[in-house]
Amino acid sequence: MTVTLSEGSPAPDFSLPVDGGGTITLSALKGKPAVVYFYPKDDTSGCTKEAIGFSCLMPDFEKAGVTVIGISPDSVKSHEKFRAKHDLAITLAADEERAAIEAFGVWVEKSMYGKAYMGVDRSTFLIAPDGTIAKVWRKVKVPGHAEEVLKAAQALA
Repeated sequence: MTVTLSEGSPAPDFSLPVDGGGTITLSALKGKPAVVYFYPKDDTSGCTKEAIGFSCLMPDFEKAGVTVIGISPDSVKSHEKFRAKHDLAITLAADEERAAIEAFGVWVEKSMYGKAYMGVDRSTFLIAPDGTIAKVWRKVKVPGHAEEVLKAAQALA
């Protein structure tokens, strides 16, 4: 069963381990806007560009009071290597069980070289301070995406 979340839907809560230790829980961020973005794999070309894009804009997100969380099925250890290698400033959450990935409906059938497989659909969700989804970006194209999300988050903050 595929979950389709839309603007105005309550964001599914999650509690996931993060790089550097500890956990992040979406409901604990209530009262402030948050960006939750899902990406397929640490240290791959598009995912690296996306993470660096969000990291470069972190001072602006912080100024607007917005938390940015990147989620993939990779392990915490993988996230820590990814963060260190690219000097990332965002929080990376490990969803090895795919609980949040499936709750947000981003675990989808994909196709490469004619072969079908399951994977993460690169998607971003802007969560309003009340815990509802303010904006959804699916099948994200990385160039300019972090800037577009920042503008929407600033308008919300």
